[in-house]
Amino acid sequence: MPFMHISTTEAIDESTADVIKARLGEAVSLLPGKSEAYLMVRLDGGCKMYFRGTNDAPAAMCAISVFGRAGREACGALTAKVCEILSETLGVAPDRCYVKFAFTDTWGFAGDLF
Repeated sequence: MPFMHISTTEAIDESTADVIKARLGEAVSLLPGKSEAYLMVRLDGGCKMYFRGTNDAPAAMCAISVFGRAGREACGALTAKVCEILSETLGVAPDRCYVKFAFTDTWGFAGDLF
């Protein structure tokens, strides 16, 4: 039940969105017990964003919400992979990308709770 919300300064066309979605679908398995089967991805391109006081280079924010918990090592591995994906697909340098994790024990789906 992960949800990945990526906001970026860069435009995202359909083919690039498909590549990002597919690569995130593979990457989410770095979190124990998670897979693409329940992954939801939201991609917001063309956002007005400032990082370190400027907007002179591509930037991105990836907020990852997860049902349950994941350890620091798994989160670190996924952070590295997300930064790699955004660098290779959108040209966002890893040092201009934040990745934030939020964990919850309450997650609704299909009219019920897990």
